[in-house]
Amino acid sequence: MPTFKKFFREITVLALLVSVIFVWNAGYQKRSTNLLHVYFLDVGQGDAIFIDSPTHGRILIDGGPNRRVVTELGKILPFGDRRIDVVIETHPDSDHISGLVDVIREYSVGAFIEPGVESTNKIDNLLRDEVKNKNIPDILARRGQVINLGGGAKLFILFPNQDVSTWETNEASVVAKLVYGDTSFLLTGDSPKKAEYILLEDHPEILKSSVLKAGHHGSATSDSVPYVEAVDPKYAVISAGKGNSYGLPKQITLDNLAAVGATIFATEDTGGLQGLGTIEFVTDGKVLQRK
Repeated sequence: MPTFKKFFREITVLALLVSVIFVWNAGYQKRSTNLLHVYFLDVGQGDAIFIDSPTHGRILIDGGPNRRVVTELGKILPFGDRRIDVVIETHPDSDHISGLVDVIREYSVGAFIEPGVESTNKIDNLLRDEVKNKNIPDILARRGQVINLGGGAKLFILFPNQDVSTWETNEASVVAKLVYGDTSFLLTGDSPKKAEYILLEDHPEILKSSVLKAGHHGSATSDSVPYVEAVDPKYAVISAGKGNSYGLPKQITLDNLAAVGATIFATEDTGGLQGLGTIEFVTDGKVLQRK
């Protein structure tokens, strides 16, 4: 079976996929470190993940259910700093994109990446209008695309691998793997078992990751046993709201994650887990720590 890197070399040659390479000014380069920071933002019942590379290339994946994401970003970024290089919408459900409307309005965003599926909610239309009005490049996410954040950190798009415009929104979720040295993060949106099985049938070895963002807030529709076994994470993160009406996370998901020895963290008190608020991981590419 091909290695992770070989798999993407082959895909790049076959599909002529896009690589986004960021260049920062001298001021940012002087402040470069060898550390990658990944934040699972505390946005309640929703998802929002912020990535800051060693050279300060920045990606925001989803924006939660309201403008709380802006408050959380304000705690991380320097005062007055309004730069985000790439915003990724995993799928257009309101608990993932409502906060992105405020992000697009208030931040300087270099590119917007989305799976190419539409929703009937009004927020979806509003977000697309904001992206268009600010002349932000709108890119369809497809397997094999690589975003080079600088400093050796790269984000690989694993899914969708096809046109998902007629799919149910969760099924169309963007799945991406962030890789820095020997550490990695599998970021799944609300991806259900249907997408998991597609990934497992393709090249399951590329799924193995240090950290897994549990699919669909810990729902029983995600994180199947064979999928979790292939990922084999050291840590798993559940982003779900306290007292949410869906009863998330589900016990079967917690059991599946525990069965592979994953330490499970949650942003808020839910499912018997103690909420930690925004969860930050830091790595130099060798040692991975939760701050």
